[in-house]
Parts: sequence; structure tokens; C-alpha cells
Amino acid sequence: MPSRGSLDGGKLVQYDGAIMMAKTQITLGTEMQRRARQRANDLGVSLAEYFRRLVARDLARPETAADVDRIFDLGSSGGSDIASQKDAMIAEAFHSTRRKLRRR
Repeated sequence: MPSRGSLDGGKLVQYDGAIMMAKTQITLGTEMQRRARQRANDLGVSLAEYFRRLVARDLARPETAADVDRIFDLGSSGGSDIASQKDAMIAEAFHSTRRKLRRR
């Protein structure tokens, strides 16, 4: 039978000798809570255990980085080479911003 620990920094810590747990509170919409309770019941577990399993499963998945290749070759540039004109474009944007600030 799990024993109760003491209040630690405002949180009640429960343990069974090997596992430490921190109490967490969440707010759900009425319908979502009803459906989660039903799913937990269908699985034969408590609502808390259902949430622990969901979190554990989510955290166990490997993190996926965005595939950078998705942003390349999205369309034709029509032969333009913006990189060759970037310095002039940056200078134009900089001077345009300064002119707007002077007008104020």
C-alpha cells in the first residue's frame, strides 16, 4: 500500500518506496472529461492512470525535426537571383525605414 510523504514545497509527494510522484491538476471541458473518463473505464484504469499513459506515450516518441528539404524546390524562381542583389535590397530597406522615421 502506498504511503504518503510530507508536503515538499507545497506539493504532496506520494511514493511506494521506489516511485516518486507529484500531484498535477488540469482543467478539461465537460465533454472532454466525460469522454476521457469513458475511455479510461473502457481500458479498466483510473482517469489518472489513463492520463499518465497518454503522457508517457507522447514523451516516448522520438522528437521529429522539421524536414528542411520541404522548403526547397517549392516553385520556379523564373531565373531570378536574389542573392546577387541582397546587399542593394538590404540597403534600400534600411534607408527607406530611416526616411520614415525622420518624417515623424
